[in-house]
Amino acid sequence: MKNIQSKSLLTLIIIPFIIGFSTSAKDIIGLNAGNFSDSTNDSVTQCAATTSVHLKDSHSVVYPVSLAEHRDESKNYVKKYSKSERSYIINMISRGKKYFPKMADIFDDYDVPHEMRMLPALESNFSANAVSNAGAVGYWQFMGELAREYGLHIGGKTDERKNFIKSTIAAAKYFRDQLDFFNNDLLLTVASFNCGQGGVRSAIKKSNVADANFWDIKQYLPTETRIFVMKFIALNVISANYDKFIKGKLNFNAPPLVQLALTDSSNSDFTLTNSL
Repeated sequence: MKNIQSKSLLTLIIIPFIIGFSTSAKDIIGLNAGNFSDSTNDSVTQCAATTSVHLKDSHSVVYPVSLAEHRDESKNYVKKYSKSERSYIINMISRGKKYFPKMADIFDDYDVPHEMRMLPALESNFSANAVSNAGAVGYWQFMGELAREYGLHIGGKTDERKNFIKSTIAAAKYFRDQLDFFNNDLLLTVASFNCGQGGVRSAIKKSNVADANFWDIKQYLPTETRIFVMKFIALNVISANYDKFIKGKLNFNAPPLVQLALTDSSNSDFTLTNSL
């Protein structure tokens, strides 16, 4: 009798929990969070049938899937950057809002990760008229030779590096080619946009590591390129957690998942434990 009462009590607890789960907590559980690294594929039906459920900890910083593997190496930098460059970040994301949807459409056409949308913030502050000391021009800071290689017209009063759509198409083609060359390694592709493919290849050779990634070659890259890639990671992580950033609630220490144990109350308590 005691066992039956325990199971009945557990059922009364679980049913409203599941109902609430499915209707009001989609931002916490990863049911539809395919773009985030700490999502879960458990369905509500599976939750009722299994002994435990993994939930997204709403206080934890979420990494985009394409950058999730770099969490441990980058989280300290992202944390410091979020504080030291707060005004700049808010300004850049505000400026970028009108450009992000256009970039997303173009990147989809060329199978380029949307994370690349943060590069114009680093390159030009989203300014068509930005010109570097080396002579790079426009939103994406193309040098003349590379711009022409990817189809942009430069001459007389025409400089398509200042045309957002045309220069973004050129950038997407470049990223597609570099991703192909670097076996879809996102960070090596970003590094190549800053110091050139040759610079990255040279760093890989110096590292003497087979299938080297950014962290393997970081020390052999120019200082500017190392910082460029770290800022790229930081902007994307902060963008993915923008509400928390604005509220000053970025938590880099909280575990990305919380495990909820659903057990027979006759054997143990209904408990909530951290999953590390």
